[in-house]
Amino acid sequence: MSEFTVLETEEDVAEAGAKAIAQALQEGSRTLVLAGGTTPARCYELLADMEVDWARVTVLFGDERCVPPDHPDSNYRMARETLLDKVAPATVHRMPAELGPDEGAAEYESTIKALMPLDVVVLGVGEDGHTASLFPGHPLLKAKGLVAGIRNSPKPPPERVTLTLPAIQGARLVIILATGVGKAQAVAMAKRQQVPSGMIAGARWLIDRAAAGR
Repeated sequence: MSEFTVLETEEDVAEAGAKAIAQALQEGSRTLVLAGGTTPARCYELLADMEVDWARVTVLFGDERCVPPDHPDSNYRMARETLLDKVAPATVHRMPAELGPDEGAAEYESTIKALMPLDVVVLGVGEDGHTASLFPGHPLLKAKGLVAGIRNSPKPPPERVTLTLPAIQGARLVIILATGVGKAQAVAMAKRQQVPSGMIAGARWLIDRAAAGR
């Protein structure tokens, strides 16, 4: 069963997420998989100021849009600006999604395979309950490898690269951040395991009161 912790505000969620990541890295976790999104972005800003031996940490990504790494929509760019430029990790493996969904996924597959099982995976949640670029009812949910390309994402841009459910489900610690009233239905569906974000057994959810709904 996943564990749901309800905190007061969005800032409290970001802070709790940063502390949980820092603690896992302090206790010896070596791989950290980052997510895109506004709540994770604030979490990374707080994490940048925490005591972590970054020289031991390898940073990876849960998904990426097929855009250049300096594009405003790039998850890598967001992570670089909020965290990576400030902390100098040992290694950063960004998803080469600008190569396109197929080639980008094939190249990242070997990177992920060499580092399995992943230690810490940070995820956000969409209002439809998607996480990474794994969308409700999408055939990609049945993908067998560790990384997959998607050409018809229901949310723009349509072309993306994402870790698969098996890659995420095999992680030692999965932290899912969800804030705001717009996420309340997604959280409710995740609790019933009806959406991809609810298909990760043992995930640690950090949510604010608005996302907890009633």
